[in-house]
Amino acid sequence: MAVTFSLPTVLAKLADGQSNLEGTGSTLGDVVADIAGRFPRLAPRLRDDRGGPYPFVTYYLNDEDIRFRDGFATPVREGDEVTVVAAIAGG
Repeated sequence: MAVTFSLPTVLAKLADGQSNLEGTGSTLGDVVADIAGRFPRLAPRLRDDRGGPYPFVTYYLNDEDIRFRDGFATPVREGDEVTVVAAIAGG
């Protein structure tokens, strides 16, 4: 099932400049794996060595933070929208 996957500009550079991608899978983790497989330079920015989400990268599924659901095990449906927000240090 197709899910829209939106990246911030800093990560879109690693996806050939595309800020909106389409991914497939039955869980958010499946969708992230699908996109990581197609964009290997982006892969290490989306998930840790064990395949889980980094604490400094927030994923929203239809505007709901997945940390309050089942993380990457959260089911997705056709037409869902995932937004990725990467923390950027500054000061």
